[in-house]
Amino acid sequence: MQYRTLGRTGVQVSSLALGAMNFTTMGRTTQDEATAIVDAALEGGVNVIDTADMYGQGESEVMVGKAIAGRRDDIVLATKAYMPMGDERNHQGSSRRWLVTALDDSLRRLGVDHVDLYQVHRWDPRTSDEETLSALTDLQRAGKIRYFGSSTFPAYRIVQAQWAASELHLGRYVTEQPSYSILQRGIEAHVLPVTEEYGLGVLAWSPLASGWLSGAVRAGQEITTNRSTLVPQRFDLDVPANQARLDAVEKLAKIAEQAGLTLIQLALGFVTAHPAVTTALIGPRTLDHLRSQLAAADTVLPADVLDEIDAVVAPGTDLAPQEKFDTPPALLDPSLRRR
Repeated sequence: MQYRTLGRTGVQVSSLALGAMNFTTMGRTTQDEATAIVDAALEGGVNVIDTADMYGQGESEVMVGKAIAGRRDDIVLATKAYMPMGDERNHQGSSRRWLVTALDDSLRRLGVDHVDLYQVHRWDPRTSDEETLSALTDLQRAGKIRYFGSSTFPAYRIVQAQWAASELHLGRYVTEQPSYSILQRGIEAHVLPVTEEYGLGVLAWSPLASGWLSGAVRAGQEITTNRSTLVPQRFDLDVPANQARLDAVEKLAKIAEQAGLTLIQLALGFVTAHPAVTTALIGPRTLDHLRSQLAAADTVLPADVLDEIDAVVAPGTDLAPQEKFDTPPALLDPSLRRR
């Protein structure tokens, strides 16, 4: 396992981090299975576990809490808030009112008195940076969080939040958690240059592109990834973007084979090769999934392999731009750009 410094915090983190989104009934992972996955990940050198309150509406945090009981101090523990937690309209977002409550709920579910990294799961256009950053700064000073970060923020909002923190003399986001894979490289054009400029740690989620790069999606074969059941439209080959992804996967599989690697090793090695990326978040649903992903822990792709990948998916290109999660609201809702 490789270890890197998380931004400018001085905290050393593994180049692969354990994402716990599948630790829910949705992921069909039981508590015993989740604990076994955590055990094996820690034995394999992983020292970061990332979850969120909305994963199973708190279920993932409960499972993580039970799995790490008695060894919390050896783990860099991260969670997130922002997504709706129930039907109450104010049980979401990044207001002070909600973040304070959401963090207390997360700490209770995790069975800990603090988290190392607390992340705002998405940018909230209804809430000012001052409101959010002042709440996070107070929670940090209270000892409930060590650091705080953003997740899937557009580049311009990362810049704005850094400016606001400096202008208002508040704590700042020290990490960003964006989606990044060989098939979704758009952040290379805007987000990653900004994170490098501000010295932010980067925790890349979906490095296997929701299973497209796991080996479970190949031409002429039945798709076996769990995500194809949960979000079938993302794997419908009548959609041009999905056919483009499949074509790319077939070319990438050949590159991996010629390099003596699995497709998973190629995919994870690509993400961790970017100098702006600190760690890649893997989200195994089973122990076999974890083992196949940990096999990429020390993968270093040579320059010629990286060049071959660039020839398949050009730098800064998203093969499925409709699946971006950092699009400005006005591009999604005509009323916001026409009133």
